[in-house]
Amino acid sequence: MTQLNDAVEILLVEDTPADAELTIRALKKNCLINNLVWVKDGAEALDFVFATGAYAGRDSSHQPRVVLLDLRLPRISGIEVLRRLKQDERTQSIPVVVLTSSKEDVDVEECYRLGVNSYITKPVAFDEFVRVVGELGLYWLLLNKIPNE
Repeated sequence: MTQLNDAVEILLVEDTPADAELTIRALKKNCLINNLVWVKDGAEALDFVFATGAYAGRDSSHQPRVVLLDLRLPRISGIEVLRRLKQDERTQSIPVVVLTSSKEDVDVEECYRLGVNSYITKPVAFDEFVRVVGELGLYWLLLNKIPNE
């Protein structure tokens, strides 16, 4: 995990502790966990990114290299988080990967309409989940080139 004003590589937005733990374990297994922040709902995710609420003291110039975003979140949905991130000039270039159990075509279509960078359905089997999350992390953290890097 990371300190609030350190560079954040991964913002994990996941309300289900078991799914968050699986994701964190998969990233650890692939040595990709150095600077991760886990938030548990959409409102907390927006507070973190925009340095408001509980994160008002955070340096908002240190944005995540990638956001792993669940869709079914309390308070503010993942789709609304995606909408707000992609509508704001300060955050629209942050890669957002939806990592969700939803296979609904309407969710996939809406996420791409809003500008999601990738939409991944969570595998059920642990080994497959670890493989998929590891590949996600490797691509978005090591291979993907982001602006101002």
